[in-house]
Amino acid sequence: MGALTKIYWIRFFLGIVAALICVLYGVYTKNIYGELNLFDFITFFTLALLVHLLSYYVFKHFYFAKVEKPTKLFTTGIGIYFISWIVFLVLFWTIYFSSFT
Repeated sequence: MGALTKIYWIRFFLGIVAALICVLYGVYTKNIYGELNLFDFITFFTLALLVHLLSYYVFKHFYFAKVEKPTKLFTTGIGIYFISWIVFLVLFWTIYFSSFT
């Protein structure tokens, strides 16, 4: 498995982790009914961006010499990261707050 393939799949799983972090943040800062507004979504998106940027610097440290273009470290897996983040954010949020209705 090549370096870019590893980065791709790690970013997929980091999207799931970022979604879980966002849901836990939302649970501990919101009321029991799970009402969200635009500010909450912006906060969640900021947390997801922070996780993605942190992963870039970690990958830069470990994989910089193993790829031909350094920009590939930032762009590899960015789509699957945000798609997995939003899908699992909705899934986890729905699972958690469906028990209160």
